[in-house]
Amino acid sequence: MCGIIGIVGKSAVSDRLVEGLKRMEYRGYDSAGICTVFDDQLVRRRAEGKLANLVKVLKTDDAAGNIGIAHTRWATHGAPTTSNAHPHATGEVALVHNGIIENFKQLRDELTARGRTFESETDTEVVAHLVSEQVEAGHSPADAVKAVLPRLRGAFALAIAFRQFPDFLIGARLGSPLVVGYGDGETYLGSDALALAPLTQKIAYLEEGDWVIITRDGAQIFDKDNVPVTREITTSGVSAAQIEKGNYRHYMQKEIFEQPTVVAQTLSSYIRPLEQTVALPQMDFDLASVKRITIVACGTSFYAGMVAKYWFETFARVPVDIDVASEFRYSDPVLEEGGLALFISQSGETADTLAALRHCKENGQTIAVVVNVPTSSMAREADLLLPTHAGPEIGVASTKAFTCQLAVLAALAAHLALVKGKLSAEEEREIVRHLIEAPAALNAALAHDDEIAAMAHLIAPARDVLYLGRGPDYPLAMEGALKLKEISYIHAEGYASGEMKHGPIALIDEAVPVIVLAPSGPLFEKTVSNMQEVRARGGKVVLISDAEGIAEAGDGCLATIEMPTVHPLIAPLVYAVPVQLLAYHVAVAKGTDVDQPRNLAKSVTVE
Repeated sequence: MCGIIGIVGKSAVSDRLVEGLKRMEYRGYDSAGICTVFDDQLVRRRAEGKLANLVKVLKTDDAAGNIGIAHTRWATHGAPTTSNAHPHATGEVALVHNGIIENFKQLRDELTARGRTFESETDTEVVAHLVSEQVEAGHSPADAVKAVLPRLRGAFALAIAFRQFPDFLIGARLGSPLVVGYGDGETYLGSDALALAPLTQKIAYLEEGDWVIITRDGAQIFDKDNVPVTREITTSGVSAAQIEKGNYRHYMQKEIFEQPTVVAQTLSSYIRPLEQTVALPQMDFDLASVKRITIVACGTSFYAGMVAKYWFETFARVPVDIDVASEFRYSDPVLEEGGLALFISQSGETADTLAALRHCKENGQTIAVVVNVPTSSMAREADLLLPTHAGPEIGVASTKAFTCQLAVLAALAAHLALVKGKLSAEEEREIVRHLIEAPAALNAALAHDDEIAAMAHLIAPARDVLYLGRGPDYPLAMEGALKLKEISYIHAEGYASGEMKHGPIALIDEAVPVIVLAPSGPLFEKTVSNMQEVRARGGKVVLISDAEGIAEAGDGCLATIEMPTVHPLIAPLVYAVPVQLLAYHVAVAKGTDVDQPRNLAKSVTVE
């Protein structure tokens, strides 16, 4: 979601604030701004649209000062305009905010009744006015923040600057991440370690309800009860080089091609290749006693969970419930004693998923998380942390995080089957052998990039595209449709192949391409039968299969994409590649913003 950076520095901060915002462009945004404190003034510069627009403003109207805050905004309350862009300010206070203030209407009405005037439509501006009222009444900035924070309902990460106090910033978090960075005579605030990477590797993660005063000498952190606390300072290990595109045209393209490497890195944490066994992290509970699994996730992570449900039930014979996080808590879910609640998230900060996690925890579930950020809120609250090792994922549309999630979930399914007595030691070794083959199979899939690029023009003119698959290829069909929607803006839907005749087949005509995922195997004939139903009605089919499948059913297709022949266990990882590449090349053909598609954000930290 939105990106925050703050610097209490020894030298001018304007350029460094903008550089920090550039490192958070991957989150998605529609406006940007900075505010510095200089010569007893709050110097604020804002612009609608891309960061380049803010840079243009600063070239003609610089923001001097050695202390400042900056923000990229993804619109929630109010349109993406300059007046709604952060920072928001009064005569005394400027602040930036990530999250949503749920009771902002009530607070705004109170403030308006007291004569306060608003210049924006945002929920954030009420916080600036509340803090400003306190300061104008003679309270210290710290006392002002202490008085205001309990009045805010919702989720927030805040960085606040004060006109009369040019030597410190105040930050606070509840439900949205915020980190403190420690430098040489400088201290920083950021939405994540990546934002601060070139400035410092020394990071402290604020915990839920914490607020902090940062000065050039360091940070004083307080908990939700305003008690001074110490938070561990760690080395982030994130470097600016990790987010460079290299020779690739887009971050998304780079991340697609990183998948053999990062999947190999991830699997190396979960398998012992010499013993050919699965090795999970230490846990304080008996995995064999788990009676039921509840999977909760959003978007692409939800589709990874759907594949995992298939694996858990097929291999371990453990029943699985799965729900999207935004619906989960509101359906009054039945959570049985002895259940394992499994949460899947790239960032580990997704607001819906984090709220569902806490609901499950309160209801006695053991918590496991599959997450790409091992210092995230979800990771810190888990009983079993299962990190992926995808590295920073900058493209908004998730690619390498998805395949790394699948790798972890496959290892977990195999180990669960083993401890449940549903898998012999020899069968475990066979599964490990197939998992070890996954990176090479991903490489083989990537070798078809040129032919996928060459056929993208066949799909780019379409207004609607359908994806079909059976078994674990059904969630892959939905993931392929999501990717196409996200970055090319073509309407697309994924269906279980057998469901076509129950309604969606009415959409079929010569203008609707149908992407069929059908590796050879026990479900192939049924999928091909559904594919023939499409072709009989004039539908144009793109078949994604292996050599055997294409030889049997490829004639008469609009196009075919050949995948390596692989074991069904790793097929979802391999077949993710062609649907990612197809979406990517169609988006390039259409000229859309691949890495930062409209209206989307990388880390959704609001409900």
